Amino acid sequence: MEQCIYSVQEAIMSLDSEIIVVDNNSKDDSCAMIKNHFPDVILVENKENLGFAKANNQGVEMAKGEYVCILNPDTVVASDTFLKMIKKVEQLPEFGLVGPRLIDGTGNFLPESKRNIPSPLTSFRRLFGIKFGKVKSYYADHIEETGIGDVDILVGAFFMSKRDAYLSIDGFDEDYFMYGEDIDLSYKMKKIGLQNYYLGDITAIHYKGESTDRNSVYIRRFYGAMRLFYKKHFKSNVVFDVLVSVAIRFLSVIHSLRSHSKGKRIIDQYFLVSENDSIADKISIKLNTPVVKVTLESIPNLGDRNIEIIFDNDYITYSQIINQMQLLKNDRFTFKIRPKNCNYIVGSDFSDGKGEVVIF
Repeated sequence: MEQCIYSVQEAIMSLDSEIIVVDNNSKDDSCAMIKNHFPDVILVENKENLGFAKANNQGVEMAKGEYVCILNPDTVVASDTFLKMIKKVEQLPEFGLVGPRLIDGTGNFLPESKRNIPSPLTSFRRLFGIKFGKVKSYYADHIEETGIGDVDILVGAFFMSKRDAYLSIDGFDEDYFMYGEDIDLSYKMKKIGLQNYYLGDITAIHYKGESTDRNSVYIRRFYGAMRLFYKKHFKSNVVFDVLVSVAIRFLSVIHSLRSHSKGKRIIDQYFLVSENDSIADKISIKLNTPVVKVTLESIPNLGDRNIEIIFDNDYITYSQIINQMQLLKNDRFTFKIRPKNCNYIVGSDFSDGKGEVVIF
């Protein structure tokens, strides 16, 4: 969360804006960290976990701006992200939601950034990998990864809307505790005649695995949310509803039995993109292995070993880091970021598992 707020602060410096954090009764020191490091952030401390939908609705109700941006704590934005998004939406007709191109901690594109409506047939195609004539795929493949266009569904980890439009459809449906509420919200925008736009020329990081792990609780909540969305918007007849329910329950059991644990990747050499000798020495001591300082220009010539690149945000901006992750992504490279003035590095080697924070 700390890195997310730092990146947002950098991105809103020229905007009349506010940051609102709604904490759902975290068991760590998140609230204390915000109070100590970010006194200007508006903090809401819920006494229990009210769920993703309700917590975000709380924040939007408090917001004063014309636009609201829903942002997960495991995201990182570039310094010009919001300026570019606002400039874009002012030119888009009947805009309801807009969302950027999201990449994971390895620099790879997250296809859930743009999706089609998960109708019953689309859901069957997604669940079983079976094509049905002209039935749309789950992901919005009609728009290029770096393209711009009208899509049905945007991901709840990062989207922007006008506050009035968000409130006009009562925001997130609070029947969803976690997962599915972004699909429901996007669909409600479409139903009132507004358009949702994917902006593939704007990129942000979503570690994804930081906010949840794919354990049995995740599986139950995810498929439960899909059943709820289907019942709210697509229930047609009893027989078809039973078939969908049975299929989703069956697949949730199958997924819950699978192992989603990830093995630790073996790194042959660590490189730090920085000019700070002290930081390099401290990380070397913590990792118990040499960390070599490099420049951005020298990275492409580091060889063919398993390499981890650590970006020092005191040395390069988040915009540069995001660009470099996309340029360098391959099976040999993993990435970590040292946020400005912080004594830790953070990153994720997988799009569907827990990330890693190393304190030095």
